[in-house]
Amino acid sequence: MTAITDALRITRSVRLADVDPASTPGFVGDKVAGAAALAAGADRLAEMQERLYAASRAGGDRSVLLMVQGMDTSGKGGIMRHVVGQVDPQGVRITAFKAPTPAERRHDFLWRIERALPQPGMIGVFDRSHYEDVLIHRVRGLSKPEVIEERYGRIVEFEQQVAERGIALVKVMLHISRAEQGARLLERLDRPEKHWKYSGGDVDEREQWDAYMEAYEIAIERTASASAPWHVVPADRKWFARLAVHELLIEALEGIDPQWPVADFDVATERERLIATGDVAVVEADAVSGSEGEGLDEPAGEKAGKKAGKKVGKGKKAGKKAAKKARKKARKGKKTGK
Repeated sequence: MTAITDALRITRSVRLADVDPASTPGFVGDKVAGAAALAAGADRLAEMQERLYAASRAGGDRSVLLMVQGMDTSGKGGIMRHVVGQVDPQGVRITAFKAPTPAERRHDFLWRIERALPQPGMIGVFDRSHYEDVLIHRVRGLSKPEVIEERYGRIVEFEQQVAERGIALVKVMLHISRAEQGARLLERLDRPEKHWKYSGGDVDEREQWDAYMEAYEIAIERTASASAPWHVVPADRKWFARLAVHELLIEALEGIDPQWPVADFDVATERERLIATGDVAVVEADAVSGSEGEGLDEPAGEKAGKKAGKKVGKGKKAGKKAAKKARKKARKGKKTGK
């Protein structure tokens, strides 16, 4: 648990008026420092996600579900682009829950949620969730009070079942101030390229601001626990909200601690078979070991050569020299048919 994730964790009740939406709990630094921290953690997040996915190929049954709630303009889309966008899209499934379709209305409110849960090895991301059925339904009176009360208990039971299935649940509320929301909505109206994001319904919901804050407080109090905590993330500063959710995702993945699968084949034998096909630049095995994901866009010979240079302590120049040598050897082998 980091200073940020610890500061955001809610296991009981919360009074949202006491949480400053412009604050940066657990982080000392400005926007530049926050952006740098987000970038610095990108490789770690990508590696942990790849390990989760790889482990599932060998029978691992764990997954992660990031559930993001928040008022309009709170920054849910930015979380998808700047945080979730740091990992391989093959290992992510994003589901945006809008108003239920006629087909979905014929089922229980949790039916469509169940169908979208992540499979082993995946990171599932919910843009809104089953909590809409106790938030907007409470504010707009779309369901009877006793039905909403029952749903709180059913949500708790459902989330316990989710955990038992090996899904690490990360519940986030992006907490934006009314003033900041007003500024962001006005920007959508003042900039033609943002008109597509605007909806008159946003203003309708804004008029019910206090009712929504109360509905969030009740939902959090009814469903927060040590095993399924909420995280109230101040969202007036977009950079901090993104950094905070980034930390929460890494924390969830590290809690699972997925491991690289052990090869189910003889590595030495397969290496010999590959080399025997020709046109393979062979370098020392220990020279190519290093950080996973480093130099993914480089030719294999050049990448190996650079790492070999680091191995002997000669830095970047030696790495390039080794790369050149590896490529020369590969060309020589091609000419001689070796």
